[in-house]
Amino acid sequence: MAKALQRTPLQGPAFIRLLAGLTSAAPAASSTSLSERLSEWLDWTRAVALSRALDGRRSAHDVASSASGDDHHEECKRVRAVLVARIHAMTEPASAPPRSATAVAKDEPALEFGPLRERYRDLQQSMQAEVGRLRGHLRDMLASGSADMARLAEVDAVMELTLTPREHALLGSVQALLAEHFERLRDAAVESRDSLLPSTQAPEDAAWLGRFRQDMGDVLLAELDIRFQPVEGLLSALRNQ
Repeated sequence: MAKALQRTPLQGPAFIRLLAGLTSAAPAASSTSLSERLSEWLDWTRAVALSRALDGRRSAHDVASSASGDDHHEECKRVRAVLVARIHAMTEPASAPPRSATAVAKDEPALEFGPLRERYRDLQQSMQAEVGRLRGHLRDMLASGSADMARLAEVDAVMELTLTPREHALLGSVQALLAEHFERLRDAAVESRDSLLPSTQAPEDAAWLGRFRQDMGDVLLAELDIRFQPVEGLLSALRNQ
């Protein structure tokens, strides 16, 4: 099996720490502040829209009562539970996987990451679609509330339009990191194959794939946490308006 990498623990969100653990390269330190990075991502049209959203005012007759955030909490909880269940279903192996899915024998082709990549991409698309739907619905609820809540909804809409393409590109690159991790674990199993007895070869080979599935599941769950942060923020605003 691949040896654990020895490095200084990385500070930051669980998602970043997990990704750093999948690669042998030390993450590069950024000299750019968050505000500077955001200014690079905002073109002038988005900047103007964001400024208008931040400076906007609504008259009293535009303000209507809105539903409580508690009315939408259960739906958000249900959607998240469905996505978590799909992640577990993808990353937990069957009770008795066929030898062709786990073995690394000389007379068998090496297992490839392609099928898992497709399922990973499908899950990312599902997360993006479901989170986007929830986010839009919560914004609609905020927009019917106080002037401050309506302004928050407008700011969130501008930020989603601005950051979604960047988010899509960055999260899409995780597949490449997982592919490299998959290949390292598989190749390490191949290298140790000759020292294993035939009777114990299949379980050892299954172990590396089980470890990879666990790592992939942890990354997906951490990604889900990242994607749900705007939803949780909007829910909190609804509860406290």
